[in-house]
Amino acid sequence: MEFIKPGTNFNFVGNRYYAFALSGATILLSIIMLIVRGGPNYGVDFTGGVVIQVKLDKQHSPSEIRQALEGTPLQGSIIQEFGEKGRFEYLIRATNPDLQTAGLGDRAKEALSAKFGQGVDIRQVEMVGPQVGQDMRNKALLAIFYSILLIAVYISGRFEMKWVMSGVMAAALFAAAYVAYLFNVSVVWLIVIAIIVTLGLCSLLKLKWALGAIIALIHDITVVVGAFAITDREISLTVIAAFLTVLGYSMNDTIIVYDRIRENLGKSRKQSFGELMNKAINETLSRTILTSSTVIIVVLFLFLFGGTVIHDFAFAMLIGVITGTWSSVFVASPVLLFWESEASRTMKVRKT
Repeated sequence: MEFIKPGTNFNFVGNRYYAFALSGATILLSIIMLIVRGGPNYGVDFTGGVVIQVKLDKQHSPSEIRQALEGTPLQGSIIQEFGEKGRFEYLIRATNPDLQTAGLGDRAKEALSAKFGQGVDIRQVEMVGPQVGQDMRNKALLAIFYSILLIAVYISGRFEMKWVMSGVMAAALFAAAYVAYLFNVSVVWLIVIAIIVTLGLCSLLKLKWALGAIIALIHDITVVVGAFAITDREISLTVIAAFLTVLGYSMNDTIIVYDRIRENLGKSRKQSFGELMNKAINETLSRTILTSSTVIIVVLFLFLFGGTVIHDFAFAMLIGVITGTWSSVFVASPVLLFWESEASRTMKVRKT
């Protein structure tokens, strides 16, 4: 099905610098918000501690609830309102690893009832140990990292037929990660080092298709994490699952565009690389819009009516699908064009 007429030629490539500016501003805002928030707002799954879900009979501000809990083991807890509007549900999150869940819900209910009267309903009390939370956080970060790595290897082998080079890159990357591990580098810095090494190896080994795909994926994850920082949402195991789903969706969209670019390269040598790329993006535009809009509609309804259990998952997917579609057109492909332009410019300099 095509609702965009054949022969349509939107100048995506010509407007790439405007797209770069918008993407750069979004990433900069995400980084600033992460710094302001003191890093990602990890949920109890990753930090350890106690989370109490409570429902009140009327609206109260987080500061009022925090004041009501003074003098209890939950003093100084983080209070967040969540759920559908008008249901007056709150999360009380305490990161104290020494707290015990026994009787904690009853004490919270007594303190809140003394302040607000009857109508306090403790829905759930959940505890995660600090060591378990840290281990889960490290494994979640490594899952995202290894996903990006294996995608880079796959893209290099499929589009450039450089499976050996891809293997060399993977081996060098694992070696760099192992050395960093020996020096007791934290998982976050280990991943940062590994990503820098990956981008450097892609450039050194001339794995241009993989380079464009990796930069696009880093763009997508950064924007989604930034959206969580801006809205002060918690990152839980469910959200990590959404991040991995976004990586897969974005990569699938990028592969569709890459495939058409490669087909056009084989059909015509008269047009410039930029013209062939712009043609490929236009030819896959109907498919991109139909797929993205279908997913966005479903995820939007999940976000609006799916309930609190999958609310953050749907939010991550909603932002991720939008930015994943954007990056396939305005990040992955232009990076490939930039590489080709630099290679052509270098060849001309050598000839002269």
